[in-house]
Amino acid sequence: MKRESIKTVNRCGTDSVKWGLYGDDVLPLWVADMDFQSPAAVIEALQERVAHGVFGYPLHPQELRELVAARMLERYQWKISPKDMIFIPGVVPGFNLSCQLLTKPGESLLIQPPVYPPILNAAEKAGVRNIRAELVRQPDGSYVVDFEALETAIEADTRCLIFCNPHNPVGKVYTRPELERIADICLKHKLTIISDEIHSDLVFTGSQHIPIASLSDEVVKNTVTLIAPSKTFNIAGLSCAVLICSNHELLKKIENASHGLLGDVNVLGLTAAIAAYRDGSEWLAQTMQVLEGNLDYLCDFIQKRLPKIKMHKPDATYLAWLDCRELALEEGPYKFFLKKAKVALNFGDDFGEGGQGFVRLNFGCSRELLSEALQRMEKAVRER
Repeated sequence: MKRESIKTVNRCGTDSVKWGLYGDDVLPLWVADMDFQSPAAVIEALQERVAHGVFGYPLHPQELRELVAARMLERYQWKISPKDMIFIPGVVPGFNLSCQLLTKPGESLLIQPPVYPPILNAAEKAGVRNIRAELVRQPDGSYVVDFEALETAIEADTRCLIFCNPHNPVGKVYTRPELERIADICLKHKLTIISDEIHSDLVFTGSQHIPIASLSDEVVKNTVTLIAPSKTFNIAGLSCAVLICSNHELLKKIENASHGLLGDVNVLGLTAAIAAYRDGSEWLAQTMQVLEGNLDYLCDFIQKRLPKIKMHKPDATYLAWLDCRELALEEGPYKFFLKKAKVALNFGDDFGEGGQGFVRLNFGCSRELLSEALQRMEKAVRER
């Protein structure tokens, strides 16, 4: 297979949320998309589709169903049928719709903060209560599940767990024993698992992603899994995601509920997804090498030059969860680094309990940009 170089492109003036929200003098290391050009195969497929010149309502391509099923088997040894999925505009609409379908007003759902803000906010959108079983930070900065607290938190009216694996923002990839215990607790208490696995392709050397639904026939019937090519191949703006559920009764309910609410998947999103899953493996392999190099650089810089910031090397994602509490910044690290260093990060408080004093940093960018941002942060800390 032909080696594909990874290109970083100038995104200024392209209506990019990441690059356009702050001033031109701010380096954006926040929202979770990368600065790398998408795979050549994706770009070529889009150019060919655009050249056709007609963009009417699309069917859901059988080829994409078969590619997703083959990918789950090849990468995760999870055998699913092409009939076990529907295509939707995004993972966030997918778990919000699932929550609203599985709960009634006044009931509750379970989450594990600190966690991706849309997961944190899903209960409010569904008109139900959030039950929170916080992940426990260890002295080395890693996170573990307090299984006793997780089970104790469940109430009689708790209907589902919104699970995030690999976890955003802490970068945790759950082990098989951890997944088995979580699945057992959910089965015992009749909680449907809604599993956000959007970062599952972005796992670093030494870790292995296991879809929680793949554990057993019983678990697969109790799980809604959400994936997308968006994070993996940097095509979030094309709005195409996959909802997988082998419980066809539940899948049909979700599909029916989606009609008139979520809308059709973007025709160009479907085109890009097919090209990415079919022909994007070499690009992904090269991108993972770039990300691992950036991560090693980031860890070394933090340890040697910003020692009061604590960081545990993530198992997956291109997102680093930085503990800045030792800096004792009166205005908090998000505002401090934005004002004093002109570096935009994600506000830790937005991730719920356990996020105070933290920021999330996106290292899916050029080494030059990452280095400049870190040097600015170092200078701001030194001169405060």
